[in-house]
Amino acid sequence: MKQNAATRRTGEQLREKLGTILLFEISDPRLDLVTLTGCEVSVDRSFARVYVSCEADRYDEVLEALDSAKGKIRKLLSRTLDWRVVPQLDFKIDRSTDQAEAIAEALKVVPETMSIEKDEEGYPIVDFVSLEGDTDHE
Repeated sequence: MKQNAATRRTGEQLREKLGTILLFEISDPRLDLVTLTGCEVSVDRSFARVYVSCEADRYDEVLEALDSAKGKIRKLLSRTLDWRVVPQLDFKIDRSTDQAEAIAEALKVVPETMSIEKDEEGYPIVDFVSLEGDTDHE
């Protein structure tokens, strides 16, 4: 969806309302430890794509729980939002944490010879002799 500053603010407002509803109003144990990471709202506010994050082995059950609670969530949203239309909700899994973990795992196997030595403040230590290419300094 095309997003501008106004629709991003609207998405944030909707994300906060949905978070409150999921935390206090929906009592489904499958939705424990679920994080709403983002929300994209259409310009006319009739549709919203909501991104959720959870453990990788729980993706299917979390989406199933959200889909089954969609009607109740929309009903509760209609009471708290002052919008003319309550948006249709489309829940999607945010897989960015999986990608971050994969990158972290890949970086763990970088050979030690490729690591850069750093001083106590975290700045790289540079060997000026090897930078000049001339090792016969006296």
